[in-house]
Amino acid sequence: MVSSARTRIILGVHGGRRNPSVETVLQEPFQGGQRLYMLPIGGTAMASLAGLLHLAGHRVEGVDSHLYPPMSTILEELGLPVRVGFDPAAIPASIDRVVIGNAVGRDNPEVREVLRRGVPYLAQAEAVAHYLLAEGREAIVVAGTHGKTTTSALLAWVLETVQMDPTYLVGGMLSWSQRSFRLGHGPWMVIEGDEYNTAFFDRGPKFLHYRPQLFLLGPVEFDHADIYPTLDAVLTGFRAGTAQVPPHGRVVVNASSQTTLDAVRDATAPLVRVGPEDDHEVRLSDERSGPDGSSACLRWRGEDLTLHVPLVGRHNLHNAAMAFTGAVLAGVAAGDALAALARFPGVKRRLEVVGTVRSITVVDDFAHHPTAVAATVAAARERWPGRRLIIAYEPRSLTAGRTLFHEAYVRAFSGADVVLMAPVYHHDRLQPEDRLDLPRLARDLEGIGLAVCLPARGEDPVNTILPLLESGDVVVACSSGSFEGFCRRLVEQLTR
Repeated sequence: MVSSARTRIILGVHGGRRNPSVETVLQEPFQGGQRLYMLPIGGTAMASLAGLLHLAGHRVEGVDSHLYPPMSTILEELGLPVRVGFDPAAIPASIDRVVIGNAVGRDNPEVREVLRRGVPYLAQAEAVAHYLLAEGREAIVVAGTHGKTTTSALLAWVLETVQMDPTYLVGGMLSWSQRSFRLGHGPWMVIEGDEYNTAFFDRGPKFLHYRPQLFLLGPVEFDHADIYPTLDAVLTGFRAGTAQVPPHGRVVVNASSQTTLDAVRDATAPLVRVGPEDDHEVRLSDERSGPDGSSACLRWRGEDLTLHVPLVGRHNLHNAAMAFTGAVLAGVAAGDALAALARFPGVKRRLEVVGTVRSITVVDDFAHHPTAVAATVAAARERWPGRRLIIAYEPRSLTAGRTLFHEAYVRAFSGADVVLMAPVYHHDRLQPEDRLDLPRLARDLEGIGLAVCLPARGEDPVNTILPLLESGDVVVACSSGSFEGFCRRLVEQLTR
């Protein structure tokens, strides 16, 4: 795509109501058709960006140490050349730019070669801004410790349903498209704003590159202990992000948490608070959740509306309310936004049923922080009431495997019946005093009446859990990674 003008959305006040207006700002034509090399290409963020850049008319290729579905499948469907195995000699000679993700460090052999050759390079988040936002799109950034993917997906679904032709880049596979990205020609781009570091040469959050007109901030708490030493360090990153929103933009904040409100203290753009208090701009009340979904009364501009979303759990009501607010600020009529939310198809790995065999239901979920685990346990109880609930948990991230979350895990798992705790994934990268003590955690969980099993390192957790299963069980696997195909392999074993 080549554009000669940029459309800038201005969220102003007209007649006491906030409505979008549009102005056109001349800019230099965007030069497309570059040859771009993704280093690495196989992760969710990089593969999704590769797909967007390909659809935008660039020649995209890349490399990774390994590839796995669903991203490997998408790259194959798009016909993108992908090489497995880092090899400096195999880097093409005529690359316009290298896009570097945060999964590789300065010591990666291909990174070293790129630097030696002096090839121009960008971080993944920089490339989003340079190649996609520079084409006349304005960013709606969805950030926060929890709920980013679901809220981004809900908002993307609404904008697509009402035919605003959005571009989006989401951190999960969307059920209606089986992809995590879309290239549109409308004025808005929905971007999941990751607070994790951008690249080895840029240790700040990715969302600092996106120049948002709308910044949606969900719950904030301590996470990513490998890069943020304290909660205040986490808050500093979010404060910088919300401070970037211009005065004609909006910062939408989940006001149910004082910590989250603390994260927006430096914002100069007007705040739109979503929460339970009468003085909140979007007020939620009468929250209800059951097996078929969740609903609440939503007060917007003095009118009481009914919010319904086919997702279980109070946290998803808050996600939906945030998406609703972002949509109406982007120009969607309130009734149209609510109608779209009520038909939301869902996101992969958010209480996703992988299969039911012999009356045993196997569910995949991305939860990896104690707060997210607690929300998943509560939601699973609402969706499958009266059934025995088994949580198979993999402490996959460098944060999840730390002992500082011991007490939080005890509270998070307390609503389950059985807990399988897989070994700490980054066992060797954590000091013994920092590492989660799984036997101690098991004793504390057993002390509150839960059954616990601890597969040893090298032992297959699928084989560990199989003898424990009974007809009617619900098994929810929680991990921020692949969990080595736990759900798929468990369904296969149950089918035999």
